[in-house]
Amino acid sequence: MTPPVVTASNSTPIFAIGQFSAYGPSHLTVLAIFAIGSAALIWLGRHQTESQARLFGRVLGAVTLALFSAALLYKLVQPSIAHSVPLQLCDVAELTAAYALWSQRKWAATLGYYWGLPLSSQALITPDLSAPDFPGHSFLTFFALHLLVVWAAIYLTWGRGIHPDWRSYRFAVVTTLLWGAFTFVFNRIAGTDYGFLNGKPLNPSMLDFLGPWPYYVLEEVVIVGVVWALMTAPWVRRRQLGPNRAADNLITAA
Repeated sequence: MTPPVVTASNSTPIFAIGQFSAYGPSHLTVLAIFAIGSAALIWLGRHQTESQARLFGRVLGAVTLALFSAALLYKLVQPSIAHSVPLQLCDVAELTAAYALWSQRKWAATLGYYWGLPLSSQALITPDLSAPDFPGHSFLTFFALHLLVVWAAIYLTWGRGIHPDWRSYRFAVVTTLLWGAFTFVFNRIAGTDYGFLNGKPLNPSMLDFLGPWPYYVLEEVVIVGVVWALMTAPWVRRRQLGPNRAADNLITAA
């Protein structure tokens, strides 16, 4: 008896890759990896010597830059003005995170703190990803880069102790407004929507709780400014209380 012939029309792939679904198994796995990695990086940063931290930061920064470059080159294989220009805030945050890890300079580390924690983390919580699920290329680069951006902020802030102040806050506000103004004008000219400044994303996001365009952009500016201020105040307060606590300890000891 002749065995049946298996053709492309009647065969089923053993490992079929479906479309990514938010809060599906792969997404929940990413969130678990994020939580475990965050705790590990804080512990590591607090137990490293300066030379160890410098080497580790440069390795992680180089990995971040390499992944960013690979993702950008992949987009340029079939270039599209709507998707291939690195104008998303996450794109700028990825480059900032790479430099912050490499140099561990305060301005870069604190800018990554403001961009990474409240903004890039949204991509982990409510990902705007319409692509094949794990282990698809878009899935891997999307989550790897966003994980690295947020991890960089956590590592440098709570692990290495690089904390923001009001000067850092002002720098972040001005830099972000300049990015927003440039990107908004680019979107209007090119008919794109980088940064979701000219329209909300198709997938559910926090922007759905705000008003219609253009009002949600203004609401977003106010909300982000307030959130960043709340993210700054505890560090400033802690720094101000530091000398007073030291003086109190001396008085108690005497």
